[in-house]
Amino acid sequence: MEKPVEAYWQIRLKEVATALQENNFEVYRAADLAIARKIVMEQILPSTEAKSVSWGGSMTLVASGIVDAIKNTPGLEILDTSDSTLTPEENLALRRKSLLVDLFICGTNAVTEEGVLVNLDMIGNRVGAINFGARNVIILVGRNKIVPDLDCAMFRIKNYAAPANAMRLNKKTPCTKTSYCEECKSPDRVCNVWSITEKSFPKGRIRVILINQDLGL
Repeated sequence: MEKPVEAYWQIRLKEVATALQENNFEVYRAADLAIARKIVMEQILPSTEAKSVSWGGSMTLVASGIVDAIKNTPGLEILDTSDSTLTPEENLALRRKSLLVDLFICGTNAVTEEGVLVNLDMIGNRVGAINFGARNVIILVGRNKIVPDLDCAMFRIKNYAAPANAMRLNKKTPCTKTSYCEECKSPDRVCNVWSITEKSFPKGRIRVILINQDLGL
C-alpha cells in the first residue's frame, strides 16, 4: 500500500467525523490545508452570508492562508485581533467586539474520539466565541489533535500544547523550563479558562474541518 500513514488517518478521521456529526457539528474532511482553505472560502463562507469575520490565535489557521484570503474578500468587516499596531487596550476592546461577529475561525486544542472539543484559553475570547458569541464558527483540526477521551485531551493540553505555546509566545512560566504544567501562579499563565464542547447548539452552528495532516500544537 502506498502512503499507509495517510490511509490509516483517513479511517481515523472518518470515525471522528461520524462522532462529531452525531454531536450536531457540521463536519468536513480535507486531505491538506489547501483543500481546507477551499472548503472555507468556496463553501462555508458563502453559506453563512457572513458580513463580519474574526479569528482566534491558531498556527493552523495562519498556515492555511485563510486569513489572507478573508482579508482580500470584498464586503467583509474584518476584526483583526492579531494587528500588532494596536495598543493592549485597543486589542482587548477589539477582542470583546469580535465575540459577536457573524463568523469566527479558530483551531482547537484537542478533539476526542467521542466527538468532543476541548480547549484551554488564557483570557477566554476564543472559547467565548466558540460556545456562544459568534453566529457561526469554523474550527480547523489537524489529525494530531485527536485523542481517545477527555482525560487524554486535558493531559495533552496541559503537558504539551500549553507549555509549547508558552515557549512560542515567550511567556515567563515554569513550564517553559520544565516542559510540563506546574500549576503555576505566574501572571503570564496561559491556562486559565477551560471549555468542553460536547455538542453544537444550534445544530450545525459549529463547523469542524478535519485535516489529514499534523498541524499546530
